[in-house]
Amino acid sequence: MITEKGTIMPYCPECGGEMVYVSSLKRYVCKSCGLSLTQQELMELRAKLRPAVDTEEDERQKRRKEYLKWWLSKKK
Repeated sequence: MITEKGTIMPYCPECGGEMVYVSSLKRYVCKSCGLSLTQQELMELRAKLRPAVDTEEDERQKRRKEYLKWWLSKKK
């Protein structure tokens, strides 16, 4: 959602509801569940909940390690 000022309105990481900034508290408060977070806490919580994105090189190395583990297990 975009506000009148053109900034993107954050969503609640707990329930997905709309969050509003309360300037007197200097916190974002969810309209649905009442969760109250500072901007820093909001960014940290979203980063923690966001799934890790592996690059192609990371995926390639992961496949190599899995293959090597499989290959060595067959030799026993």
